[in-house]
Amino acid sequence: MGRRRKKGRPVNGWLVLDKPYDVGSTEAVGRLRWLFDANKAGHAGTLDPLATGILPIAFGEATKTVPFVQDGLKRYRFTARWGEATATDDAEGAVTATSDQRPSREAIEAILPDFIGEIEQVPPAFSAIKVDGERAYDLARDGEKVELEARMITVHEFVLVDMPDEDHAVFEAVTGKGTYVRALVRDIARELGTQGHVSALRRTAVGPFTEDMAVTIEDLTGKDFAADVHRDTLDQTDLDSFLEPVESGLADLPSAAITGADAGRLRSGQPAIVPPPVAKGIRGDRAGEIEAVLAMHHDEAIAICRLDGLKLQPVRVFQTGE
Repeated sequence: MGRRRKKGRPVNGWLVLDKPYDVGSTEAVGRLRWLFDANKAGHAGTLDPLATGILPIAFGEATKTVPFVQDGLKRYRFTARWGEATATDDAEGAVTATSDQRPSREAIEAILPDFIGEIEQVPPAFSAIKVDGERAYDLARDGEKVELEARMITVHEFVLVDMPDEDHAVFEAVTGKGTYVRALVRDIARELGTQGHVSALRRTAVGPFTEDMAVTIEDLTGKDFAADVHRDTLDQTDLDSFLEPVESGLADLPSAAITGADAGRLRSGQPAIVPPPVAKGIRGDRAGEIEAVLAMHHDEAIAICRLDGLKLQPVRVFQTGE
């Protein structure tokens, strides 16, 4: 038997969604997939329901580039609420501990360098990490004690932006993959001799995707997320105009311009040969294989390749039908 054909349109590209408050990432992807009538969709990096901001959603062939976007840097702006720890390390959970201690600006700024660079972090119990095949947050919600192992993360920037009152401090941070902002606030509060949780969180960038590129549900439908929308009243061509191209998630990769004949070879799984000057330009000072190179024919992404000598070996091939 042949494979069952997926329902929906063959939509290809990225939608940079400005996710609203109190909407889960999976729920947002489902809604956008339905709105676009897309046959395939996914997202690059979970954003908690109580957080807002950049949730890149990949459609069709763009889903092949999701790992590269997930590995990109993420920028956050968030507010710490001092004096109260919660079960979830954000405003959703019940208060589990309190403190009368309130840190000064000087105390906060003095310890921030300890939280920059490669550091160990224990993820929150309420997280999507799997424990014996189960999500940690499912176990925690069932009342089980969840103990997660510390792991190394990277924080590239961490600055104090504002202190509107003694109970709150506003920060901005740039982090690597796998960093939990909720855990950062939990740990910095403890280091300051108090308790704390995240009371507001907004993600302002994921890899190459920024707020300048973001669109809201209202931009797409004229209504908020909770409103009923009849898909047949929407202009699919107009919706598609909000999409970023498949290769927009690969802005950090070196690229190689190839011929139409080479594009055909790569799409059939065969290697393409690039001229020595092109290979040298891609390689720069690096020796050995280059694991990820974007092969482009004019303005169309053809494949993500491995450069081995002068050979572009296809790793992920895009079939956009263009």
